[in-house]
Amino acid sequence: MIRFESDYQEGCHENILKRLSETNLEQSSGYGNDIYCEHAKDLIKKAVGLEQAEVYFLVGGTQTNKIIISALLSPCEGVVCAASGHINVHESGAIENAGHKVLAISSRHDGLLDYKELEDYLENFYSDPTHEHMVQPGVVYISFPSENGTLYTKANLEKIKKICEKYKIYLFIDGARLGYGLMSEKADLNLKELANLCDVFYIGGTKCGALFGEAVVFNNLNIKNFKTLIKQQGALLAKGRLLGLQFEELFKDNLYFELAKHANTQAMRIRRAFEAQGVKLFYDSYTNQQFPVLNKSQFEYLNKDFKFELWQIINEELSAYRFCTSWATNSNAVDALINAIKNI
Repeated sequence: MIRFESDYQEGCHENILKRLSETNLEQSSGYGNDIYCEHAKDLIKKAVGLEQAEVYFLVGGTQTNKIIISALLSPCEGVVCAASGHINVHESGAIENAGHKVLAISSRHDGLLDYKELEDYLENFYSDPTHEHMVQPGVVYISFPSENGTLYTKANLEKIKKICEKYKIYLFIDGARLGYGLMSEKADLNLKELANLCDVFYIGGTKCGALFGEAVVFNNLNIKNFKTLIKQQGALLAKGRLLGLQFEELFKDNLYFELAKHANTQAMRIRRAFEAQGVKLFYDSYTNQQFPVLNKSQFEYLNKDFKFELWQIINEELSAYRFCTSWATNSNAVDALINAIKNI
C-alpha cells in the first residue's frame, strides 16, 4: 500500500537523524538555552532578513497556534479567520479552550481570506454602536498556503496587512506548510517578503523534513514573558536542543527549501496525470496538496493500492479527495500512482 494521506507520515531527513545520533550523548543546557538553538535562531534571522526578530521553537502546529494567539490577545479579544481556516475546523477547539473566540468570516471556495470581506467585517464591527459589548477582533489569522493548498499573492498580503494596520490588530501567518507555499511555481513572494508582511509567523518543520518542530518568528514584536507563556502551556521542551538542532540542519545549505521543492514537483506530476485523464480538480492548488474530484468507480480503483483522504462529498456520485506529497515522497511511488491514474 502506497500512502498519500498527509505530509507527516515519514520521520525526518537523514541529515537530521544523523546529527541527532551524533550528538545523542552530548550534555547541554535545557529549555532551548544551548548552542544549537542559538545557531538555528541566527540562521533563521538571516534567512528572513530580520536581525531584530525574536525566534522561539515549539513542537507542533496546534500548540503553536494556541500559544501565539493567546499571547497576542487580551481576555476580551478574539481571532479573525476564514471559515475554512485550520484553527476553526481542525484544531478541536484549541483556541476556544484558551478562552478566545474564533471569529470566522466567509472565505472563497479556494479557502483564502478575501481582503474585501475582511475590511467589510471590521468596518461593520466598529460601525456598530454596541461593539464594546462584543468580542473584539485582536488578531487576523491566515495560513500560507491555505488549508486547500492555495496561495495568497504578495499584493493580497499587502492589502490584508494594511487593513490590519488601519484597525491596529496583529496579522499572524500559520506556516505549517510554509516551505511548500514559498517553493510553489505560482508563488510571487519569498521568505523575506512574507516575514515583513506580518507581525508573527512560523516556519513549519513537522511537515517539511523535521521529526517535529515549528520555529516561531516575531517581526519587531517583543511579547513580554513569551517563554514563560510557553512553559505555562506545558509546551517548553526540556531537551530543547532537539528542536534547535533540527532547524539548524534545515536552514544549512538551503535544505528546507530543496525538500519543499521536491514535494511540489511530485505533486505537480500527480496534478498533470489527473488533468490528462480529464479529472477536475476541486481547488487550483500548486503546492504539495492535490484535490481531484473522483467518481465512485475511480475511487475504488485507486483505493485498492493507494491511501488518500476524503476531503468533501459533492453528491451521491462525486467526492473530492486529497493526495498529499511530502519532502520524502519517492518518485517511484508517484510513478505507480500515475500509471494507475491512466487506467481510471
